[in-house]
Amino acid sequence: MTGYRNDRRISRRTTTMTTTLVTDRYHDRLHGVLNCYDRIVITGTVPGACYAQGMTAFLNSRHIRIFDYARFAEPLRERIRTRAQELAAQHCARIEHINKAHIRKEDVVAQVLAQRGDHPGLVHVISAMEACPSYEPWHDKQTHQTFLRSTTGKCLHYYFYFLDAELGLCYLRVPTWCPFKLQFYCNGHSWLARQLSTAGIGFAMADNGFIRIDDFPRAQQLADTFKPDDLHRILDHYANLCCPVLDVFEQRYHWSLMQVEYSTDLVFRSQATLAPWYEQLARQAVLAVKAEQVSTFLGKKLSPQLAQEIGSRLSTRIEGTCIKHRMGSVSLKLYDKAGRILRLETTANDVTFFQHHRKVEQRDGTTVRKLAPVKKTIYSLIDLRDILLGCNRRYLEFLSALDDHSSGQRDLDRLTTQRHTPQQTFKGFNFFDKTEQALLRALQRPEFNIHGLRRADLQPHLPAKSPAALSRQIRRLREFGLIKRVTGTYRYYLTRLGRAAIATCCKLTEFLIVPTLATAQV
Repeated sequence: MTGYRNDRRISRRTTTMTTTLVTDRYHDRLHGVLNCYDRIVITGTVPGACYAQGMTAFLNSRHIRIFDYARFAEPLRERIRTRAQELAAQHCARIEHINKAHIRKEDVVAQVLAQRGDHPGLVHVISAMEACPSYEPWHDKQTHQTFLRSTTGKCLHYYFYFLDAELGLCYLRVPTWCPFKLQFYCNGHSWLARQLSTAGIGFAMADNGFIRIDDFPRAQQLADTFKPDDLHRILDHYANLCCPVLDVFEQRYHWSLMQVEYSTDLVFRSQATLAPWYEQLARQAVLAVKAEQVSTFLGKKLSPQLAQEIGSRLSTRIEGTCIKHRMGSVSLKLYDKAGRILRLETTANDVTFFQHHRKVEQRDGTTVRKLAPVKKTIYSLIDLRDILLGCNRRYLEFLSALDDHSSGQRDLDRLTTQRHTPQQTFKGFNFFDKTEQALLRALQRPEFNIHGLRRADLQPHLPAKSPAALSRQIRRLREFGLIKRVTGTYRYYLTRLGRAAIATCCKLTEFLIVPTLATAQV
């Protein structure tokens, strides 16, 4: 077992003494546990032009008529189009226009990457007509003032997809119309993959999840070094490269968090361990998680006002193999990836949902430290790491307290599935077959509990079977783990699995199936 025991924030016992965390329960079947940022979406705005009053003041300061706003914006649109063509030609990339909603941009880029390779640089440019914020000139006849007011429209957008040397695959969405609100996407797992490669740590990925890391403790240390300063530098670089309009406004872009996802991945060694447990866990999570639990996971106290809000905005549903609990702009998800990763993920579409203690500037200019909403600046990623990890941890503690019968499911599959050996093939057990039941009931006789049993002891109870047939059945029972041999003898005892399986078979047949069928005939 590598790594997960050193992760103090996840591998601790819960406050209740009777509950053991999943990471402890499956410690010998886990590769490790990894906490890392996943999807990060950031918006960039020009401070002096991102709202109507500010843009109006800018035009007035430049002595530009308000009704000449479109004439002012058109040359800037041409700048962006020209820059897109220059970048595409410089990197031997192509500008592809997509005008159908069902075409996923990620699939288009994946096809380009498969042919291009994974060397850093511009990968592809996609253009699309999409909605954007805008302004329109307006003259108020009552106040006799002319100004810009906010509206929405459509304009051409460019998606510049890059393979960044630090972040991996990312994109910058650039509109061709003022106020040029940018959108940037990156993934924390892609960034971590680059860090692992630089550190010489081996790993294997499936989509955006790690199914193997040679050194989980070191990987967690690297994941915790994600720095907003480095992210800010990269954002400014791509903004200047793809949106050459900042010299007009004499401003730098201000970057804000639009969506943040933080995941906790439990990486299992095999699909056979995760699949039956997750199937059971998914059913229980849908039924067991209530509004009170969701508010607790997210660090909120359930007040009457909040309870009313949850009642109208909380939804728990299955999306394929994904369980999602939503409360306002924040959601918790539970799903499996590649059959080997159990991912718990907190998604915040508005980070101000969370509160923490920070410095707050009062109206009188003084600064105090108190509980306040998290700021949307990218520098809040440092504090959000601990906040979102706490949500995942509380969710994991709750899931760990649910009943876990996955080991029984695995044993049932093992007993009923055909087994192959180099010498022979053994068929699985059908616990409701008359012949099988006769064999199993014979094994359960009281006199065999003390001294064990031999083939000769079974013969009187199974007269229809020859000695050779009984020998084959004993070997079959041993192969499936229902009996074990006493060393140096030809005596056998029922194993714990054998006792449980036979007792359950008899109980179901005698007390459930037979009475139910008898009642149905009446």
